[in-house]
Amino acid sequence: MFKLPIDRPSLLDLFCCAGGAARGYQRAGFYVVGVDIKHQPNYAGDEFYQADALQFLVEHGNQFDAIHASPPCQDHTRSFTPYDHGTAHLLPDTRNILSSIGKPWIIENVPGAPMRADFLLCGCMFKLPRLRRQRLFETSWRGFALLPPCHHPDPIVTVVGHGIPSGSPYLGKVNGKEYSRLARLAMGIDWMTRDELAQAIPPAYTEYLGGQLMNVLGANRRLSNKACSGFGVGSSVSNSVGGCTPNR
Repeated sequence: MFKLPIDRPSLLDLFCCAGGAARGYQRAGFYVVGVDIKHQPNYAGDEFYQADALQFLVEHGNQFDAIHASPPCQDHTRSFTPYDHGTAHLLPDTRNILSSIGKPWIIENVPGAPMRADFLLCGCMFKLPRLRRQRLFETSWRGFALLPPCHHPDPIVTVVGHGIPSGSPYLGKVNGKEYSRLARLAMGIDWMTRDELAQAIPPAYTEYLGGQLMNVLGANRRLSNKACSGFGVGSSVSNSVGGCTPNR
């Protein structure tokens, strides 16, 4: 079904939208397959499938080396969406399925979402020009890093909704087209529409996390190799990413 390569690890990108996360994981060295309930003509990953993300995860998740998921955030951002979208259950449902599969995973969402913040990332940590966009990332390996706190000395760019956010220092000073240009520059994304941009993860975030994920996969391989070595010389056992696989 998939065109998964043998020369680099594969990553399943769930609730992928137009692929901001995918582009970062590609830069980190992954082959990325995206899944979204809506058609995504501008998806930046290597392959795209229009499907229910959780059903796809149950049916195909174990075929990938790692998994990223960005469940809908609207029910966790009540300051912007005061009514119920009916999607809050998708975050814990996603976590439960990921945990049952046993592959390394990352879940992304907004501050306020019911999740562990192993990484709290913002544009200022990656020298993205004036971008304030905090996102939480929970990881299967309970990752941790000492990162600088948010610091925004210049007028900030935020990317929400469809136009210039209320309270923005650019409100009344630039038009919508110019603000969209600033937003794309700040996010490091040049292939999305303005509406797609509002749903995106800056690729710099997942390029960084992709490096962490590569380290986790490398550690898993080393443990697998050590376990397989217990079979001894001459054993008909070869190593795979997930463990020892008998030769056939």
